[in-house]
Amino acid sequence: MSELRIEQPHDDAGLRDWQHVHNVIIPTHVLSLAEVRERAGRNHLEVAYLDDVLVGCSTVRPPTGDTLTATVIARTLPAHRGQGFGTELYARGVARARDLGAETIETVVLSSNEDGLRFAKKRGFVEIERYLLPGDTIPWIDLRLS
Repeated sequence: MSELRIEQPHDDAGLRDWQHVHNVIIPTHVLSLAEVRERAGRNHLEVAYLDDVLVGCSTVRPPTGDTLTATVIARTLPAHRGQGFGTELYARGVARARDLGAETIETVVLSSNEDGLRFAKKRGFVEIERYLLPGDTIPWIDLRLS
């Protein structure tokens, strides 16, 4: 029986795995390893493996400001969707955000990621904003857990 293992990346190999998943899911905003290292310094990152096969990653942006809003992002590689891995990453992310004091949970999805948008809406997220980052042609969607 295969087992899902989720862990924080503690070295460049783990950060490269997180980077790979991010860059596959978000091809419009490819990150360098240096950018991933910077994100790891301010966010809680995790990588998911089925046995030793990379299946996904997650990000928790800690609560900020007076709103105590955290952002939870779960990403699953296309070949591994529909098997519960995203659900587990998401649940861990929400628990981490709540442990950090979050009262409000948000997420962000690239609008072309129909699977990700469906996943978020199925879990009770509602769209609060659509926007383009400078140079982008595909909108981002911010969603809040209702």
